[in-house]
Amino acid sequence: MFLNHLRHIDWILFFGTLPILGAGLVSMYAFVGVNNYFSKQLIIIPFVLLVAFLVSFFDTRILRRSNIILTLFVLCTLALIFLFVTGSVFKGAQGWFDLGFIAVQPADPMKLVLILVLAKYFSRRHIEIAHWKHIFISGLYALLPVLLVLVQPDFGSAIILFAIWFGMTIVSGISKKHLFLVFGAGILSMLFLWLFVLHPYQKQRIRTFLTPMSDIRGAGYNAYQSTIAVGSGELLGKGVGYGTQSRLKFLPEYQTDFIFASFAEEWGFVGVLLLLLCFGIVTWRILANAMIGATNFETLFAMGFAIFIMTQFTVHIGMNMGLMPVTGQTLPFMSYGGSHLMTEFVGIGLIMGMRRYARVSHREHMKNEFLGI
Repeated sequence: MFLNHLRHIDWILFFGTLPILGAGLVSMYAFVGVNNYFSKQLIIIPFVLLVAFLVSFFDTRILRRSNIILTLFVLCTLALIFLFVTGSVFKGAQGWFDLGFIAVQPADPMKLVLILVLAKYFSRRHIEIAHWKHIFISGLYALLPVLLVLVQPDFGSAIILFAIWFGMTIVSGISKKHLFLVFGAGILSMLFLWLFVLHPYQKQRIRTFLTPMSDIRGAGYNAYQSTIAVGSGELLGKGVGYGTQSRLKFLPEYQTDFIFASFAEEWGFVGVLLLLLCFGIVTWRILANAMIGATNFETLFAMGFAIFIMTQFTVHIGMNMGLMPVTGQTLPFMSYGGSHLMTEFVGIGLIMGMRRYARVSHREHMKNEFLGI
C-alpha cells in the first residue's frame, strides 16, 4: 500500500518546490550573524514537507462532504474574529496569535479553506452555474473573511481572498456577463465614493498607497529601496551575501515582504529567470493535476490553489518592483514564516492525495469545460 501510494505522488510538483525553498534559505543565510531567521526556517521546512507528505495519504474524498468544509470555514472565521480579543499587533495589523514559540496568522489557512468552500459550492451547482445568484452567494462566502482581514487591517490578504473568489468564479463556468456586471457595479460604487463621499485627506492616503513611489521619504520608502535592490542586481547579481541594500538594512523585511528584491540583488536577472522557471513548473503541475481531477470538486480545488499561488506571487513581485502597492504579502514557498508555508504545503499535499482517485481520460473535455476553450 505504501509503495502504491508513492507511485501516485506528483514528484515533479513536490521536488519543484525545493529550489524555491532553497532560494529563500540562501537569501536568509547571508544574515545569519545578525538574526536567526535562517536557523528557524531550517526547522520549519522539513516539518512542512513532512506534513505535505502525510496529508497526501489522507482520503481527500471526505472533503466532498459539506459538513466537513463548513466546519473548517466556521473554525477559521472564529479564529479571525478571536484575533480582535487576543491577537498580537505586528507591523500595524492585529493578525497574529503569539504562542511564544510560534506565531500563527489565521488569514493564511483561511485562503485554503475558502478554496475548498468555493470548490464545493461550484461543483454541486455545475448544471445551473450560469444563474446570477451563484455570483451573489459565493461572494458572500468570500465577503466575510475579506471584511475580517480588512479590519485588522491586512489589505494584502484581502486582495488574495478576493482574487481567489474572482478567479474561481471565472473558471467555474459562471456567466461572464453577469460576473462583469457585478464587477462594473463595484467600480461605479467606488467612483461614487471617490467623487462624493471621501474627504481630500482620505483621497491623498489612497493616492499614496497606490503610488508609493510618489512619497519615497515616507510611505514609499520601502518600495523605493526595493526597486533599487532589484535594479542593482543587473545580469548576474552581486553574489550571495553581497547585497548592500539588504546587508546594510536599507531594505526592510528582506526575509518576508521583500525577499524577492533581496534575491534579485544577489542573483541578478539570470537568477530571477531560474526562480520564475521553478514557479512555472509548480504552477504547471498544479494545473495538470486539475485536468485529471476525479470530480469537479478536485478540479476546481486545484485550479483555485493555482490561482492562490499565482496571485500571491504576482502581488509580491509587483510590490517589490514598485509596480503595485506595498501590501505585506509573502512570496510562496520562499519567504520566512510557518503559517504561509504550512498553508501552501497542506494544499500541495491535498493535490497529491487527490491524484490517487484521478481520472486519466476525458482531459480535453475537462479543459473545454472549465477553461472555456
